[in-house]
Formats: sequence, C-alpha cells, structure tokens
Amino acid sequence: MAYRARVLLDSVAPNGVRLLTLEATFPRFVLAEFNTHRVFSRNSASSRAIPTAKLIARVREDPVVPLEWGRNRSGMSADDVLDARDASDAERVWLSARDAAADHAERLLQLKVHKQEVNRVLEPFLWHTVIVSATEWENFFVLRTSPSAQPEIRAVAVLMREAIAASRPQPIAAGAWHLPLVQPDERELDLATQKKIAAARCARVSYLTHDGVREIARDLELHDRLRGERHLSPFEHVATPAGDAGFHANFRGWYQMRREVEGAPLPAEPAGELAPARS
Repeated sequence: MAYRARVLLDSVAPNGVRLLTLEATFPRFVLAEFNTHRVFSRNSASSRAIPTAKLIARVREDPVVPLEWGRNRSGMSADDVLDARDASDAERVWLSARDAAADHAERLLQLKVHKQEVNRVLEPFLWHTVIVSATEWENFFVLRTSPSAQPEIRAVAVLMREAIAASRPQPIAAGAWHLPLVQPDERELDLATQKKIAAARCARVSYLTHDGVREIARDLELHDRLRGERHLSPFEHVATPAGDAGFHANFRGWYQMRREVEGAPLPAEPAGELAPARS
C-alpha cells in the first residue's frame, strides 16, 4: 500500500453546502491525530477484525516506514533530520522492530491468543484505510498540512486537499441522497435499498465484501446487523440536503441517515440559521 486519497462522492445541496466522502490511506500510527477532528464522520477497518496471519504477511511484505527521521529535541516536532548514515541505521532498527513484532505475533497466535489482542502488536507497522465524510475541511488542512504537523499525516492531508481541489461536485436535489460506494448500475434499485447498501459499504470501507466480490445480499445483512447492534457511525456518511445551511450533528446543511436510524424524523421545513464553520 502507499499514501493515497481519492474522492468517492462529491455532492452539493440546493443550499450551497458541499459534502464530500473520501477514501484515504496512511500509517496506522497517525490515526489518533486524524480522529481528533470532530466534524469528520469516519469509518475504517478495525485491526480486531482482520485475521492475524494476514496482518503478519502485510507487515513483513509492505511495512510502514517513517517518511523522515527527525533529530531528537524538546517539543512535539523535529526541526532537523538525521544525516544519511544515521537515517539508514534508524530505518534498519525500525525494520528490526517490525521483524520482532511479527515474530511475537506469530508466537501469540500459536498460543491461540485472540486477534483482538495479537493484532495490536503489529499496528505501528500497518497501513490504514479510512472513509471520511465532512462538510468542513479548512481546520483539518490548516493543522495537518502545516510544517509542524507529523510528516506522515501531512503527506495524506496534502493528497486529500489535492483530491478535493480536482473534484467537481454533483448537484443533489432536495429529497435525494448522498450515497457513497453505490455503483452506477445499482442506482436503479429503490432508494431505501441504496441507503442500506451505502451505509454497509462505508462500514466495510469498500463496495466489495472481504472476499473481494460485490454482493448486495451481504451488504443488506451487514446493514441489519449494524443497525441492530447500534453501530451507527456508518449511517453518518449517507445524507440528504437540509432546507437550511445550519449544523445538523457534525454536518452543515445536510441531514444524516443516522438521524432516521435513531428515530428522529427529518424536518419537513427548513430549521435553524446559518451557522459558522466548526473544527
């Protein structure tokens, strides 16, 4: 894998508010920094869910390696980097730690320890893919493309900003829905089914199942399980335009499907005033 960012769906409501859903891949070790942004709705594959053997293969074949080796100093950010010889030594030590983590994970696996514990050993060396939806992006880009940001989150933030700049939003009429990962040939399905499919695929972080196939029946099964077990974050990516440009949960100018799932009807009339952007 590698640093990647692409727009999955770019919609603009009649109220003028743009809602984007992106897929982004970056090192697992900066996920906590990504998750501090409260205006984001996000889902990503849990390292608890993936078989340990698969993750061991990933870290052995394609580990995350820091983009640069900052020279130690006080404070959160390095303002200088190691010279070439020291940087090469640092990378060798990092990969030795990768080897040790993989070896220890294999030993724990042999002891029949569950993957929800074993896989944590591997996280510093893993790539991580998220689906993120938001109407507000400015604060994220100010903070995460700054020279003082950690290089690994800065790299993906720059790619996300470039992907958004290159994208052109598609108008969404009142009553229509922003439906990430619903494929063009599935737009003939009834709207309720499309909404369920979109929510399930955002939870899975792919329109394909874990077996690499597209299977609507399994999407619907996952939707029902998510809803029944109250795992509601995937329902935030699916949204319909609001009559105003105020905030509704963490989106401005849009109502999330989560609102319906939680039992709150969508207002029939515009409500609220224009609200300032939040971070």
